[in-house]
Amino acid sequence: MNKQELVDAVAASTGASKAATGEAIDAFIGAVTAAVRKGDTVQLIGFGSFSTGARAARVGRNPATGAEIQIPAAKTVKFTAGKAFKDAVNGH
Repeated sequence: MNKQELVDAVAASTGASKAATGEAIDAFIGAVTAAVRKGDTVQLIGFGSFSTGARAARVGRNPATGAEIQIPAAKTVKFTAGKAFKDAVNGH
């Protein structure tokens, strides 16, 4: 499911217009992005949580030449599924 299909599904479920639903989804994505960028965790009870993680700097290899390269440290985004979401996917 892509973003437009999500907008269509939510609009059909709520009866709201597709334009309003699209704006709401964009606002949701923006709010989650801003919170996680600040280092906060966004918890949606029953669905899951978005948070940041850290990946340490390490030495990697260029697969084409075999030369060693330095891979810098980076922040990562983590999503941990909630129990209700896992149960729904597993059919419990």
